[in-house]
Amino acid sequence: MIEPPISLDVVDYIQKTRDSYASLGYPDYNWAYKPEASTINPPIQLADSRVAVVASGGIYVEGQVAFHYKDDASHRRIPMDVNVDDLRISHFAYDTTDAKADPNVVLPVEALRALEADGTIGSLAPTGLTFMGGIYSQRKVTEDLIPALTDDLREMAPDVVLLVPV
Repeated sequence: MIEPPISLDVVDYIQKTRDSYASLGYPDYNWAYKPEASTINPPIQLADSRVAVVASGGIYVEGQVAFHYKDDASHRRIPMDVNVDDLRISHFAYDTTDAKADPNVVLPVEALRALEADGTIGSLAPTGLTFMGGIYSQRKVTEDLIPALTDDLREMAPDVVLLVPV
């Protein structure tokens, strides 16, 4: 295991979640585990790839409905040519201060556009997908969110999907 740099403040979120649940009198949190093998396509060059982004930071565009608290399994389609000043954030599970100051930290729109412009990636899917990652219900994730994201991704037909968790 690689040790993080001394200067990096590491937080063990798994243990923090366990401790939080225990302090509230709940049984141990049941972490999702899916041992099925991945069906990854043969590798292609990034310069020839269409890249889609899926982010869990609760990003939406001004005018769209904000994410609600806890177990909101909906998602938003974000045009990748969006003006970053029009991005908003609604999320209860992390300090959104930095993300509100610069939404690129949770949805790297400008970095992806730059990668497309300089030819590092072949093209950027015209729409990114975002959701609020604070979903405690595994049922809602597996029955609602994942199928909806999968349908949208199939329609976009990307070669690569960049997952941006918070």
